[in-house]
Formats: sequence, structure tokens, C-alpha cells
Amino acid sequence: MRIFLAILFLLLTTHSFATVIKSIEYNGMVHMSEPVALRMLEFSVGDDVDEMMINKAIKKYFEQGYFNDAWAEIKGTTLVFYFKEKAVISQVELKGWKEDEEDIKESVVQIKKGSLYNERKLEDAKKRIISAINAKGKIDSVVEVETEYLANGSMKVTFLVSEGEEITIENLKYSGVSGLESDGFDSVIANKEHEWMGWFWGRNDGKMSLGDLEYDNLRIRDYYMQYGYLDSKVDAPFVRVNFNHYTADMSYQIEEGAVYSISGISIEQMKKVIGDEKIREIITLKEGEVFNIKTFREDAEKIKTLIADMSYAYVQVVPDLKKNKENNTVEVVFRITPGDKVKVRDVVISGNTRTLDRIVRRELYLGPGDMYSLTDLKDSRNSLGRLGFFDGTTIEEKRIDNQTMDLIVKVKEAPTGNIQVGGGYGSYGGLLVSIGVNDRNIWGSGIDVGVQAEKSETSQNYSFNISNPRLNDSDFSGNFSIFKSVYEYNDYTVFSDGVNLGLGHRFSRYITGYLGYGYSKNAYTFKDNIDLNNTYYDAYYFEDYSKSSVTVSAKFDNTDDYYLPREGLTLSQSFEKSGIGGDADFMKSRTTFGKFNGLEEYFDFDAIFRYKARFNGVVDNGYIPLAEKFYMGGIGSVRGYQSYSLSPTITTDGVVRRVGGNMTFSNSAEMSFPLVPAAKMRLVSFVDWGFIGDTSVDEISRGGYGLGLEWFSPVGPIQLMFANPLNEQPGDKTANFEFTMGQRF
Repeated sequence: MRIFLAILFLLLTTHSFATVIKSIEYNGMVHMSEPVALRMLEFSVGDDVDEMMINKAIKKYFEQGYFNDAWAEIKGTTLVFYFKEKAVISQVELKGWKEDEEDIKESVVQIKKGSLYNERKLEDAKKRIISAINAKGKIDSVVEVETEYLANGSMKVTFLVSEGEEITIENLKYSGVSGLESDGFDSVIANKEHEWMGWFWGRNDGKMSLGDLEYDNLRIRDYYMQYGYLDSKVDAPFVRVNFNHYTADMSYQIEEGAVYSISGISIEQMKKVIGDEKIREIITLKEGEVFNIKTFREDAEKIKTLIADMSYAYVQVVPDLKKNKENNTVEVVFRITPGDKVKVRDVVISGNTRTLDRIVRRELYLGPGDMYSLTDLKDSRNSLGRLGFFDGTTIEEKRIDNQTMDLIVKVKEAPTGNIQVGGGYGSYGGLLVSIGVNDRNIWGSGIDVGVQAEKSETSQNYSFNISNPRLNDSDFSGNFSIFKSVYEYNDYTVFSDGVNLGLGHRFSRYITGYLGYGYSKNAYTFKDNIDLNNTYYDAYYFEDYSKSSVTVSAKFDNTDDYYLPREGLTLSQSFEKSGIGGDADFMKSRTTFGKFNGLEEYFDFDAIFRYKARFNGVVDNGYIPLAEKFYMGGIGSVRGYQSYSLSPTITTDGVVRRVGGNMTFSNSAEMSFPLVPAAKMRLVSFVDWGFIGDTSVDEISRGGYGLGLEWFSPVGPIQLMFANPLNEQPGDKTANFEFTMGQRF
């Protein structure tokens, strides 16, 4: 009976606190809309609401993470919810570490402007900052968070970073090494022993990288496996740190084991899609040779590409090794599971806010309805890169089912319209300034239009050009240009104007051809009191002439980017025949070559090696004007000398004049390194050497070396070159600084 009375009393009590709610109001709520808040309630206007229901609603609101506090009260028949929202973070700053690097804020700090203040997330950010610093070999780092409420009610968060000390590896020892030289390990590990003058490029500074420490022993073992040591064991390094001086001693314990040679190579296809002999043709590993894990992986990747090019997009190549420890041999097995053939269902273009869709699609070698090909996919990516229209290009494969996929092409527009500025200084021409307006992708159409003007104390050059690399989206290209130039010498001035037009054709993915026609008129004017009968003024060198010529050229280009290629090569050959009307009559040949190699896998940063070479020659078929001969110097041939200053000369009455050469060869080797990646700024070191002559190419030989800055600025790519001459001779005109804008690196 007492239990019954207690329950009845509880029910009556609960009911006595219930209120019929006729309206609901929200006070102080900003980040959540009222309709959303109302939908979260388990009651609505007109219902009886008690204290338990209200408390449950407050708890649900609080769990959304927007509020520091929340409460409610009933005013008559109105239920009012009150909120004290968390502050919005409007500013995020780093002090003492990576202060101006926005990408660090995104990748490491991960606290975005507009997010709500959350102490747990700030603590997580502190841990990520310390972890990032530790990965660079610095320990005892401290990060504090400073908050400040601003006048607008938002919050400024500042991470105060005190970087710790770097650990320098003073001694690095290897135990158990006999078959290989331990010096070779330096080519694969990140943590190396400090060398004398370690600060100098190419030397080891000994700075410890904690993030790489756990992987270095695996890298050493992989290095052993490149020489057939399949049983090698490399223990994790033993590290002893002296915290008084922040130095460390490290040692590795290594068991090399035996060297294995290849006893046989087997191919196992789960479903026969190609003859085994076709696969064996592309395998580099050979029976009887010492096993190499690197070649093994490369062969597996080549097999995957071969099968994937047959439309088996989801092919799996699982390599296996069957070791025979008794005779130290290994059987190499490639297990191939091709899956089903895959067709491309759709191609989606995204990120092209300016460039028209069709400009992107015409560079793709895969389209809706095509069968998949891995090589076509890679070539499409490289073809988009060679346009120079985009900062980055990715093609994602979106699997629909076992037999279909979509390709998602994501591009990031780059500035293609720019103001090109170049210049230099010479003892003869004085200050040279070049300015032009150019857009390689005007209105997103893929058409290149440019106007350029160049002026110095002694010269003027003006030009207009327009070209379309894909006329009507076909494989044909067309171009048209006009130019006018004035070059003033001590006693005379040369005037030139002309026009060029041509038609090109793309014969394959990498090979293009071109046929062009050009016409120009060239005239001389002389200052007062000039006697052309004087031997100094040989009339041969000052005849007005016209040139009418046809140019035929071919080019191979399989690089992956227009401005900054990291793989591939370029090779071009052109022949120009003048004498088809006009006064000049000669045959001219130009050959260029470029090879580009990204070295990130060797240096662990984005280093690029470039080799460029140029060979030019001209044959006299009747008349070669001096302006049609070859000259060297400046960017594009031999830096360290003034543009066009290197040339064979003649001396008349004690006056030396440049008359150009009949043949020239120049080449350069460059190494490009990231300097400020966030600003797209790179450092380049270079060595140039060139030859020029009349009867033989090596009559004049000059070189140059130096450093340069490559910068993808907001207005286009800029090069600043600081050079010193090599093999300088009396009378040479040197130049220590040049800059250009708008040219590919």
C-alpha cells in the first residue's frame, strides 16, 4: 500500500511541474538555425513539457559543440533557451616557427579561421607542431597557446613556439658489414654521420631526422637486397644522445647472410590474357644473375603496365620469391590476376574556372566509351602538363564496378596571361628593357596572343604574334607574327621589318611538324660624313637586302610539364631555306636537345637535373647577310657574356667588328632546388659552355657558371641569373646579371 502511495505521489508531483508550451524562443544562438534547433526537440508547441524534457533538450544542444553554456526558463507559456556560444577563431598565427608558411597552418596546425574555440583541438595542434619539429631532429621543443578576444567578439589564437635543439650525429658505426662497403649506405639513409664542412652542399651535416630514424634500417636492408642479400637482417639503430651537447652516437647491428642468384623466372597468370613470351620480353632480370630487388619491383611495374594497357585496369601483379637456402638461389615468381576488362564510362572535368572544357578534353587520350589504358592515362596527364595552363593536374580513377570506371580530371588554373619583363646591362648597349603582354590561353581558348617591345640605348624591337596549337580542335596548328626592329651602331643603323606565318601538324603524341614562310626587309642608314668607299666601310657588309625563306621543322617532346619538367626529353630539328625570292640565299639548320630528370627519390627533396644543348649551322648558297649568321652569349647560350657578343671578328683599319659565325654549339648543365616552396621559388646552379666559328665550330670557346633564381611569381615565371665568365679573353664583353620573364625554365 505504501509503495502504491509513493508512486501516486511521484506522478502527481511530476504532473504538477508540467506546463503547456505555446511558444519557444532562442536567445544567443548564432551557429545553429532555429528550424534545425526545433527539429532536435522531442516535443513541440502545444505539448506538456516538464523539467526532465527540458534538461534532455539542453544536453542535446550542448553536445553539438557550439556552446560554452546553455540553460532554459519558462516565462508563462513561453519556453526560452539561452546560449553562450564559443568564440569564433578569426586569426591563427605562428610565432617562432614557420611564421609565414600558410601550408604549415593547413597541414600541421589544422585550426582554420572561422572554427570555434576548442581547447582539446588546440592541444592536439600543439602535439602536431612538436611532432613536426621532432621529425627534423630537434628535441625539447615547447609550444604554448596565447588567446586574445578581439573587439568584434572573435578570438585570435597564437602558437608561441620555442624550437628545441638539433641533434648532430657525431659517430655512426656498422657492425657485421663485410660483403658491401658501408659508405654506400649513405645513398639511402637519412641519418648520416657529420662530415667536416658538413654545411657545404654535397656534404653531410649530421643532423638527425627522428621521423626517418625508424625507416633507415629498412632502407639499409633494401640496399642489401639490391645486391642479392635476401637473408640480411638490420636491427633498429642503437642511439646514445648526449643532452649536454646535443650530439649522438649511433650503431647498427647487421647480419648480411649469403648472396642469392636467380635460378629461374616463373609467370603465373590466374587468367591467360597474354602470351608468357610477351611478358618475358620486358623482364630485365636474367637467370644466373645476382638478384636485385629494385629491378624486381621495376619488372613487376612493367608487367602491370603491359596488362593494364590491355584494358585490365584492376590488374594485380604479386611478386614472390622462392628461396633455396642450400645452394643460395631464388626462383622469381610473378603472379598475375588481371581481373576484368574495364571501360571508361565518363570523364568529368573539374577546377577549370577559365579554360574551356574542350581545351582539356582534346588533350586526353581516354574518353567516354574507351577501353582503359594505363599508358594513355599517364600520357594524358603529361599532355595537360605540357600546355602550361595549370599549376597541377591529377586524374583520379573512380571505380563504378568491375568493368566500368569514371575518370575525374582535376586541374588547378595557372596564370597564363602575364606581363613579360626582361633586361640586362652591357657596356655597349647600356640598359636593356624588354616588356610584353602575352596570354598563352586567352579567354581560356588555348590561343596564344602576344605583343612585345624591347628597347635599349642602341636598339628597338617590336612584335605581335598569334598562334593556335589546335586549329578547330584538330591536329593542325597555325601561327602569324609581324615584327619591326632598329639596331644602332656607332656610325650606322639597321632597320628590319617582316612577317612570318606557318602551319603545323601533330603526327603523334610526342611528334609535331611545322612548315612556315617568312619575309623580311633590312636596310641601313648612315650618319653624316660617311664615305662608303673607305675600306673600313666595306659595302658588302652594308647592302640593303630582303629575305624570303621557307622553314621545315620537327619536334619530339614527351616532358611532363611546360615550365618545370621533371621527366622526359625534347628534341627539335629545323631547316630554313632562303632564296625563294629576295636577296639572301642560304640554308640554315638548328638543332636543340633537352633532358630532364627529377631527383627526389635520390635526394628526398624536389631536385631537378637538366641538360640542354643547341647546334646551329648555315651554308652559303649565294649570300649570307651578317644578321643571318650566328652569335652567342646571354641566356639561351653562354651566360656570363653579353647577348650576341661572342662571334668571329674582322679587323679593318684597327677596328674590330663582329661578323657572326657559320656554326655554333652550346650546352648547359643545371641543378634546380626548392628554395621557398610556399612561394614557388627555386635556386638553380648552372655551367654553360659554347663554341662558335666559321670553318670549324671550335674557333672560339667560352663558358660561364653561376647561380640563378627561378620564381613562379603572380605575374608569370621569372628568372634572375648571376653569372661569371669562363675562359675570358681580352676584348670580350661580359655580363654578370640578366633576367627574363615568361620563359620556361
